[in-house]
Amino acid sequence: MKRLTVIALLIALVGAACSTSGGDDSLTVYSGRSEDLVQPLIDRFVEETGIEVAVRYAGSSDLAATILEEGSSSPADLFFAQDPASLGTVALAGLFVELPSSITDMVPTRFSDTNGQWVGTSGRARVVVYDGTKVNPSDLPDTEDGFVEAEWSGRTGIAPTNGSFLAFVAAKILSDGEEATLVWLKGMAANSSPTYPKNSPIVAAVNAGEIETGLVNHYYLLRALAENPGEVGENFFFTVPTAGSLVMPAGAGILKSSGNQEAAQTFVECMLGDVAQTACAEEPCE
Repeated sequence: MKRLTVIALLIALVGAACSTSGGDDSLTVYSGRSEDLVQPLIDRFVEETGIEVAVRYAGSSDLAATILEEGSSSPADLFFAQDPASLGTVALAGLFVELPSSITDMVPTRFSDTNGQWVGTSGRARVVVYDGTKVNPSDLPDTEDGFVEAEWSGRTGIAPTNGSFLAFVAAKILSDGEEATLVWLKGMAANSSPTYPKNSPIVAAVNAGEIETGLVNHYYLLRALAENPGEVGENFFFTVPTAGSLVMPAGAGILKSSGNQEAAQTFVECMLGDVAQTACAEEPCE
């Protein structure tokens, strides 16, 4: 119910944060963001600005691969991605324009590309969800590396194909190197870590007593607790800063292939407006 209330508030007010174009502009957006939240926002954006928006929804990593394949012929004006790894892939290929400072200055520098190729629009923190009835937080490891130890065999759920997990792996490669990251991944596999398709089933498994811990985004437990305050799960933030405690921005970048970069900038500015940001704080924007 809270999710629906937030979305209703968002689509009712978002137009106040977006300038109107008064023209026949149109945009093609490749969105790795969830349709149930993003589409109502886009519908209101269209109504308030007159900018028509066609959206292609898919996984962020899949869309990044598509953009790389399409190259300078991509029909997309804007890539609205769930994770920084997908955005970074496109940025490294040189397919994004440099955003104006009027947009990048709206966000702390640590949550956007250092070269202004994309800007963060919301963020999620990586945490350990654990069964508070079975696990003492003082017994949890200081970093994700501790979960390869034999004592955690079969006790820690992961979602290896999920976009957030892939972004974490990309961050671990950057911080620890490819070899160390591969050793960790092999260690988790050797430790019989249960695998799940995404974060929410991991949280559900912890709350059901099926596993004791899991590597997830912070807000999935908060959602579960909002629906059932009696759930046993608790969130743990690693005590040592590593990729395992990464704060991951979702974000947007404008493609060089876009024939309507001004309208694309209007779209990004709208996503960074006060109303949209308040909504994402209350109901995380996937």
